[in-house]
Amino acid sequence: MFRYFGFSWNPEHSAQAAFARRLDDSIQRASGWRPALSGSGLRVYTWGGQQGVNGVYPLPPDRGVVLGRLFRRRDDPSESADPELSLGEGARILDTDGQALVDGYWGRYVAVLRSDRRGTCLLRSPGGALPCFLRHVEGVAVFFSWLEDLLALTPDSPAPGVNWEAIAALTLLGHLGGPRTALEGVSQILPGQLVPLVDDVLRPTTLWSVVNLARRPLEWGPDIAAAQLRRMVVRCVGAWSSCYDEILLRLSGGFDSAVLLGCLSAKPTVARTTCLNYFSAGSDSDERGFARLAAQRASVELIERERDATFRLDDILAVSAMPVPVSYIGYMDAGQTDADVAAAHRAQAMFTGGGGDQLFFQRRCTWPAADYLSIHGLGRNFVRVCLDAARLANVSLWQSMRRAVADQGRRDAHGEGIGRLFTLSRRDALDGLQDVDRYIHPDLPSAADLPMGKFHHVQDLIDPPGYYDPYLTTRAPELVHPLVSQPLVELCLALPTWLLSHGGRSRALARRAFACDMPREIASRQSKGGMDEHLATILHRNLPWARELMLDGHLVRAGLLDRNKVEAALAGRSSGLHTHANEIHHHIAIEVWLRNSAEPSSGQSQTQRP
Repeated sequence: MFRYFGFSWNPEHSAQAAFARRLDDSIQRASGWRPALSGSGLRVYTWGGQQGVNGVYPLPPDRGVVLGRLFRRRDDPSESADPELSLGEGARILDTDGQALVDGYWGRYVAVLRSDRRGTCLLRSPGGALPCFLRHVEGVAVFFSWLEDLLALTPDSPAPGVNWEAIAALTLLGHLGGPRTALEGVSQILPGQLVPLVDDVLRPTTLWSVVNLARRPLEWGPDIAAAQLRRMVVRCVGAWSSCYDEILLRLSGGFDSAVLLGCLSAKPTVARTTCLNYFSAGSDSDERGFARLAAQRASVELIERERDATFRLDDILAVSAMPVPVSYIGYMDAGQTDADVAAAHRAQAMFTGGGGDQLFFQRRCTWPAADYLSIHGLGRNFVRVCLDAARLANVSLWQSMRRAVADQGRRDAHGEGIGRLFTLSRRDALDGLQDVDRYIHPDLPSAADLPMGKFHHVQDLIDPPGYYDPYLTTRAPELVHPLVSQPLVELCLALPTWLLSHGGRSRALARRAFACDMPREIASRQSKGGMDEHLATILHRNLPWARELMLDGHLVRAGLLDRNKVEAALAGRSSGLHTHANEIHHHIAIEVWLRNSAEPSSGQSQTQRP
């Protein structure tokens, strides 16, 4: 578990200097921390670093450091060695305020940069794999990747209170995409952003934007686009696999994980791969047949594990402190198995196909036709694109063309559709949310001029997946999502939606690119596995606990959830549980976070609810 912790202060300010000394003493007394940078008014430490996996890249003396894992942007796909930054490269990174780092490298990193123009700044990698949070304590800017380090190393400082406006936004929106977290005074650095550590002096600067990338479409033919897509996926997967000797691959039986397995097994020199598949009862929850086909083709070991239908939801109360509530779905009955299997096979990392749905455009809609019409008008390919869109959305050609005309002039406002998937929230709670924009990624409002399909493509890719397991922490294998690597995201954002869905199938271009790298049954598969029935079963078996937690919990008392609706959903009727299972699990995760963060028994400060 790689973590970092740093702080910046004004050495001429006596109170800040005194707090910085106490903080430095605290971290030096803690075990496992190693200095990464020590300069006037600046300290940076790391924990759990390992050469070739996560490390420290020093910049010219006392002027900065890059933490994590870098890869160079080179056309040579065989170049995967951990780079050493020369003095010249480091100077260019500093002189350009990080732009040379974003343009010349990619990976999983956070950079600390010092310059005369901006002072000390933080830069989070565009892929966003490594989190970065910031809090000012007694005038000292403290930055960190893991909240519990902040709490442990600043025991005499008041713990951050709950940001109830953020909780309201999370309850209504489903996630928080902006710099604000659910804790007062704790902000997150967004991927691709350069953020000064001095409060209210300089505004964050965007060095990398998914919206800007989406505005520069590549007008390639499908064969060229498929070849370029395959080359980039192979390169990114190969780069990540070069970091590890043993890899555990979550092989669901779906397309995305099969793509990863095809790349990992293509070269005998890459890390040894073991596959792990989870299954449960249900019409779409057992994909072992597909997983077996993929594992057999790649000649790798496949381990099959049944999801635990007896999982006790009260176990999720033992969750690490996080700046934002984290969904336990995917962790609750798989995390321990992941850790056990990884330990048995000495696998350092768990690879997943996470992000593939969003990256390759897993959508059943007519938006690609609207996108084409927005850019090319009634061009010679309009009817063909409309036919593809009709197949994609399973509508008639006439409906596809009519929707294209209706949608090509329409843009989704960034706040439109708030809470549309949530039926248990109180609608009047939205009126009390003063400024929705503060909890939406700041780039999304500017994306309103994009065509409809590309707008949603951007929206799907703008938030990075999680990195830490908040339940198993150090016991969990490192989580790697190769498909959301920066070069690959850049390529797919630049590919028009009608090209990504060429032929009228979801993920059509990716299927074309990897048709020869996986069993035909998976390459042509249109269905998608899930675990809806498993989630409903877990909820049904934990109904008494869920009722006790939710009916008189923080969200109901704060007026964010409708108690009558929650009570009806948790009445035990099978239809209600299946209808609301995902939403209830979402709200349970928030309620558990609030119980740990807002109650005096947690050891943190009591925060007044609205």
